[in-house]
Amino acid sequence: MNAGTTSPARAPRPFLSGAKRLLSLPIVALAGVVFLVAPASQSSAQDEEGNVSDKLSEAISDYLDAQDELAALKQQQEDLEQELKDSEAESAALQVELEEYAYVASTTSDLQSTAALMASGDPQDAIAAMELLQFLGQSRAVRLEELITRLQEIEATRQTLADNIDQQEETAEEMEDARDAAARELAASGGDDAVGPSASDAPAAEPAPRNSDGSLPGESCSENDPTTNGCLTPRTLHALEQSQIVGFTRYVKCYRPSSFGEHGKGRACDYAAQPDGFGGNAGGDDYDYGQNLAAWFVENAHALGVQYVIWYRQIWTPSSGWKSYGGAGGEPNSDHTNHVHLSIR
Repeated sequence: MNAGTTSPARAPRPFLSGAKRLLSLPIVALAGVVFLVAPASQSSAQDEEGNVSDKLSEAISDYLDAQDELAALKQQQEDLEQELKDSEAESAALQVELEEYAYVASTTSDLQSTAALMASGDPQDAIAAMELLQFLGQSRAVRLEELITRLQEIEATRQTLADNIDQQEETAEEMEDARDAAARELAASGGDDAVGPSASDAPAAEPAPRNSDGSLPGESCSENDPTTNGCLTPRTLHALEQSQIVGFTRYVKCYRPSSFGEHGKGRACDYAAQPDGFGGNAGGDDYDYGQNLAAWFVENAHALGVQYVIWYRQIWTPSSGWKSYGGAGGEPNSDHTNHVHLSIR
């Protein structure tokens, strides 16, 4: 796996920071970051890989479309609930007004009305007042009838909308599963030539599932590792899928039998800086790829449940940040100058 050691093209730069959530970026732009044309020297393997890349691009687009539709339906539901609340409040107020009107009307008999007219200094004013009272009662009754009809319509629309949301949530879950499956297939294919987005340009990771109290659930090595014949924890597989989805698509290997560390527990992956495997010290675009990937893992550490990251003789942990790291062998694999190591809690 070690193709020899060479001097890095330049000294490591400070790690990039400031990742923004850009999942709403046009899918064409995202696909442009993730998938580049393969060199002719790798035509057969890369042609197949291109098909896998196209599949991921389409799966991401379908997933984003499904999420947009779901968000639109939920906004309609929120607007409808507010209209229902407002209509119910207006209906209740009208009910009170009609009850008051009915009381006034029932206590104002013809005899009382005649007496009031006789006692009034201006009978025309008294007549106008009674006609206005009658009109207000009728208008309130008409408005109340309209509200009752609208409340019935809202209830019917409410149920239909709830059914539509349930169906769309199922569709969005199916699209997410298809997207993640395409990401796993790309991981298994061995990577491509994409340099990968800078951390500031890469979309934020979707958070891994957590317990109701915010803690991470305990997990076993229960998922198939698409990069080997081994296994991964669900959270590690999620981190792998997310890195592929946002554009870090070069060669990666995860599970390997080990008596120490996280690889043997299915909680670690090694991301090669070079497109096709673990070579010498990374330089040029390969070095940039490692920088961007390491920074992205750090910026999304909480969402993914990152335990630590190792890259180019440095190690990052949530408690202490970046520190100097020296491998045992002083060569690219042990110094992590040819790959980014990710360990997940």
